[in-house]
Amino acid sequence: MSVSDGRIGRLRVTATVVIALILSVLPLPHWMDLARPYLLLLLVIYWSLSAPRIAGLTFAWLCGMAIDVLKGTTLGQHALAFLLVSFLTHKFQLRMRIFPLSQQTMTVLLLLLLYEFVVFWTDGIIGYPVTAWTRWIPVFTSTLLWPVVVGILDTWNRRSR
Repeated sequence: MSVSDGRIGRLRVTATVVIALILSVLPLPHWMDLARPYLLLLLVIYWSLSAPRIAGLTFAWLCGMAIDVLKGTTLGQHALAFLLVSFLTHKFQLRMRIFPLSQQTMTVLLLLLLYEFVVFWTDGIIGYPVTAWTRWIPVFTSTLLWPVVVGILDTWNRRSR
């Protein structure tokens, strides 16, 4: 990989993150907002699998901090959850990359459930009221979106080579 390829890779990762951040704060009707997928977290998982040198733990931490700042949550809450998911993704990266898409989707479901549990747990520690079962809906919409994200980004990566 040449230096220019590295820059293009970083630019690509940055562009997708900016788009995901914009989509994460875009106003939606209430019923759609309840099911808003965790697009930025999906990108953190995807880039951790596809470009682990670019999208490391610092990248995950910064993405989580960006969500904390944009959503006005406790600073570090989502950053901690993003960091944990990214750590596990990096740890099992070589295994996850060879999984068929169906098994990879189930693994992503487990990572998303872990993410939501960490956020749920920190909400309880901080003293925020525990919300209804609807807080788990984005986990399932994100899981359904995973094959689409992989398809789009894999195609984009292949065409640019």
